[in-house]
Amino acid sequence: MEQLLHHLRNLGFTEIESKIMVDLAQHGPAGGYEVAKRLGASRSNVYAAMQRLEKHGALEKMEGEPVRYRSLKPEELTRMISGRVEASLAFVEKSLPRSSGTAAPFLSMEGDQAVMDVLVRELKRAQHEIVVDVWREEAALLREPLAEAESRGVKVLWACEGPEQGLSRTLAWPGWQGLEKRRQGGRKFSFVIDRQWCLLGMRGGAMTPARL
Repeated sequence: MEQLLHHLRNLGFTEIESKIMVDLAQHGPAGGYEVAKRLGASRSNVYAAMQRLEKHGALEKMEGEPVRYRSLKPEELTRMISGRVEASLAFVEKSLPRSSGTAAPFLSMEGDQAVMDVLVRELKRAQHEIVVDVWREEAALLREPLAEAESRGVKVLWACEGPEQGLSRTLAWPGWQGLEKRRQGGRKFSFVIDRQWCLLGMRGGAMTPARL
C-alpha cells in the first residue's frame, strides 16, 4: 500500500488525493463522509480533494443525491496520466530555451545525494571506459551501476583504498598519496568517464560531500 501511495505522489497527486483514489478503488463508489470516516481524515479536506480529482478527470462524479464518486479503472487512469505527461514533455522539449554552448566547463555541487545522483547518471551514460579511484565505502555504494556499465561492455578500471573484496577489477595501487594522508579531512574520490567527463570529490569526516 505504501509503495502504491508513493508512486501516486510521484505522479503529482497529494497524500490525501492518493489515499482517496486507493480507498475508492478498494471499496467502490462512495461519498466524502464515508471516505473521510474510513481514512480518519477531515471531511472538508476529503470533500475538497475529491472535487479536485473530479475536476482533473481522476474521479467520476455519479448522478443523484447524495454526491458520490467512483474511481477510474487502472488502465483508464494510467492512460489519462500518460497522455498528459507525454504532451507536457513534448511541449517542454520543444519550447525550453536551449543552451548557447557557453556554459562553464566546471561545475561544483554539495550534498551527498546530489553528488551521487549526478555520478550515477553519468555512469549510465558511459560508452567506452570508466577509471575509478575510490575508498571502499564509495565502492560499495557504486558497485551496482559500475557492474551494469561492465555488462554493457564498458571497460572499468578500479583503484580502491582499503580491502574491498567484492570488486571484479581492483588495481593493486595505493592511490596518489599514502592512506593516512588521504584520510585527513575526508575520503577523496575521482571518476573519469570516456576521457571526456571527470568528477573529483570528497565524502566522510566533517566535510560536506562535494564534487567538482
